[in-house]
Amino acid sequence: MAAIVASPKECCGLLLGQNLRVSNYLKANNVADNPERHFEIDPAVLIAAERAARCDGPDILGYFHSHPTGNTEPSTTDAKNAAPDGRIWLILNGSEASAWRAVEDGEIFDRFEPISLECKDA
Repeated sequence: MAAIVASPKECCGLLLGQNLRVSNYLKANNVADNPERHFEIDPAVLIAAERAARCDGPDILGYFHSHPTGNTEPSTTDAKNAAPDGRIWLILNGSEASAWRAVEDGEIFDRFEPISLECKDA
């Protein structure tokens, strides 16, 4: 839904949870200079989530963003900006979603490995 509401801009935010299970998400403002083609998570949201995680809040397991007019595969820009930290990248386009893990030497642009989605209580 967030991808549809934000279109033609890219939506973005954080995936929260524990033990590799996403239990919640946190929408963030897209503060990129060109939000129709790129995303940048509002640093204040990211910092607040990092602080909460250090105080026994949920961990940041990854990020989500949309490709409003594209597919749900990572772009070369996504790969360039992704740290190989093992975090999840969920990419939406309004009707589909795919999930990727940011790693060294991934099969997509040497940065991403596909991971399967299992949705429970969605």
